[in-house]
Amino acid sequence: MVKKDLNKLTFSELQLEVANLTKVKDNVKKPKGLIYCIVRTYSAGVFAGMFDRRTKGKEGTVYEARRLWKWSGALDCSQLAMKGIDNPSDCKFSNVSEVDLKEIIEVSPCTEESKKSIGGVPEWSKLA
Repeated sequence: MVKKDLNKLTFSELQLEVANLTKVKDNVKKPKGLIYCIVRTYSAGVFAGMFDRRTKGKEGTVYEARRLWKWSGALDCSQLAMKGIDNPSDCKFSNVSEVDLKEIIEVSPCTEESKKSIGGVPEWSKLA
C-alpha cells in the first residue's frame, strides 16, 4: 500500500481517493438473508441494522448498524420494531458500520415504517 500525502492532492485526486474508499466499504462480505431488525443485548444496548435471524445462540453481527441510545414514541424494542419513532429530534442514534454482539437477548424484525423512521434520525454525536 502506497502512502499518499492528502495535502498535496488536487481536489479531483482527493475525490477519486474517497470513491475508492467507498468501494472498499461496499465490498465488505455480508452473509445472505439479512433483514433489518432491532437487536437488544444484555449489557451493550440496543442496535438497529441488518441481521441474520437464523443465527443460533447469543452472539451475532449487526451490519449497517445504528446504536439506539435514546428514542421517543415507542415503549419498548418490540413497539420500536413495529411502529418506529415519533420525534426524531428527541432521539440519539449513532452509526456503526458493523458490530459483533455478545449476550443477545431479543431480536425483532422491523416493519418498513420502522426502518424508514429509524433511518430518518440524524446521527447524534456528543462532539457535534
